[in-house]
Amino acid sequence: MLRYFLNRLLVAIPTLFLISVFVFLLQKLLPGDPILVMAGESRDAETIAFLREKYRMNDPLIWQYIYWLKDVLHGDLGTSLRTGLPVTELIAQKLPVTIQLAVMAMIFATLCGIPAGVISAVKKGTVWDYLANFVALSGLSVPNFWLGIMLILLISVNLGWLPASGYETPFNDPWRSLQTTLMPAFVLGTAIAGSLMRHTRSAMLSVLQQDYVRTARAKGLREKVVILQHAFRNALLPIITLSAVMFGELLAGAVLTEQIFTIPGFGKMIVDAVFNRDYAVVQGVVLVTATSFILINLLADLLYFVLNPRMRASL
Repeated sequence: MLRYFLNRLLVAIPTLFLISVFVFLLQKLLPGDPILVMAGESRDAETIAFLREKYRMNDPLIWQYIYWLKDVLHGDLGTSLRTGLPVTELIAQKLPVTIQLAVMAMIFATLCGIPAGVISAVKKGTVWDYLANFVALSGLSVPNFWLGIMLILLISVNLGWLPASGYETPFNDPWRSLQTTLMPAFVLGTAIAGSLMRHTRSAMLSVLQQDYVRTARAKGLREKVVILQHAFRNALLPIITLSAVMFGELLAGAVLTEQIFTIPGFGKMIVDAVFNRDYAVVQGVVLVTATSFILINLLADLLYFVLNPRMRASL
């Protein structure tokens, strides 16, 4: 397993390097001059010259990248032009909020989407199959912003069960934190649950037609054992792939959902940074998000190795 992990890590390292290059160039492609923003309204020549020298803006582009990469490797993502706070501090404040939302949304999607996909495949052609497909397609088709607004109108305004907006950390008030994140997590989880259901159904239908499943049934094994231990375990690989991609997308920030429910997460931070031309924050968020994608996919590869005995046997 260590050898497999090292091989995957060797692939991830150059990928991270290319991501860092793209993130750095992305900042250069953004419209406007961050030095002029930092100089303020006066923008006198001495201040501009001082800031360009301080941030090495007069150096060649390759040297700017090297200096920036050196700072990143030391944990320095720059300073926000709007707040004056280190970008790492801002990310440390916002990332736990998005992680909480993402984990809650994935829990809901997994508990609903995967069992529904298994039942739909096993009961193919029955009313359960049509019902599961209808619910999954509804989750995929309904826009998040519309569902969020309707939930606020029904659950918060009319019934008064949950707060319409805001956020509370689980460390201060766990119950209040659950109340403020329940609806946005449900909104985020509906589309993911629909995708998981469709992919689980497709994978299960493919596996149920394999010879080893027919052999297991011919041996007289109970149907529950055949479905869960033989078919479902082998159908997990594409589901893991999809789950990793979906979780990475959630960590990137659910912009519309966080805006609707006023959740101070990654999505809201990136929108505010773009509108305020806070280039360092945009750059830092993109870099952290891309790195998260790489690490999540690396974890998915390790799960492949654990669940698939053929991969272990090939090493």
